[in-house]
Amino acid sequence: MDDWDAGMDDDEAGAVMKAVARQLKLWREAAGLTQAEFGTAIGYGEELVSSVERGRRIPRPEFLDRADEALGAGGKLAALKADVAEIRYPKKVRDLKKMEAESVELCAYNNSVIHGLLQTEDYARAVIGNRQPPFPQNEVERRVAGRVDRQGIISTKTGLPVLNFVQCEATLRRCTGGTMVLRSQLERLLEVGQLSNVSIQVLPLSREENAGLEGPFQLLRLKDGSTVGHNESQLISRVISNPKELQTLELRYGMIRAQALTPRESLAFIDKVRGET
Repeated sequence: MDDWDAGMDDDEAGAVMKAVARQLKLWREAAGLTQAEFGTAIGYGEELVSSVERGRRIPRPEFLDRADEALGAGGKLAALKADVAEIRYPKKVRDLKKMEAESVELCAYNNSVIHGLLQTEDYARAVIGNRQPPFPQNEVERRVAGRVDRQGIISTKTGLPVLNFVQCEATLRRCTGGTMVLRSQLERLLEVGQLSNVSIQVLPLSREENAGLEGPFQLLRLKDGSTVGHNESQLISRVISNPKELQTLELRYGMIRAQALTPRESLAFIDKVRGET
């Protein structure tokens, strides 16, 4: 259960956990079981049961299924799985996922790492694991799970959103996670780049002009017709809605796309780099 620790600074998750914990405690007490007896009945320790009831641990689906059966809740506790499914991830990951789900088009530029929606699990683990000061291992796994969960929009059967990524060549050559992790990541780019709603472009290091030197950012065009930007840098994750700032980002992204290789040229370039890895 380590990677299901509850974030203490997350009000939204805290409110859900408080309600779930209250229900679990009420059902346990109604059954006349101590925390130790309840833990034995469902195959968990007393300390873990106590942590869940205090809202410090997010119960896994199997915990709620076993609790439902042991307490004769008739599906009422098992139904709480839907409430806790999302809050296991950090709040900024949940917020970003919501924005991405509301998008009809996502445009992203990155010159430091492969964009999160394109990352393999091992590559994501290496990126997040490189953070200093380092995250505890359970937090690394929690963030990796959240990043992988966001990638569901890529395989959507509706063909939406339309996704365009521009990756600086440096991100293709930086050996994040080691040679095998990087090679698998390049193969992932080649695979995703074949999807009809995805285009991947590479901005070569040999280009004399690069409008993206100020760092990574993305633009999300939403279903309601509005556009928002998102910028993540050192210790900051910021949503941008100011019209003048958005105008600057849109102009900048247009220049970056024009300076990059075409999608077809880019896939050939990625394949070449993979062969050199």
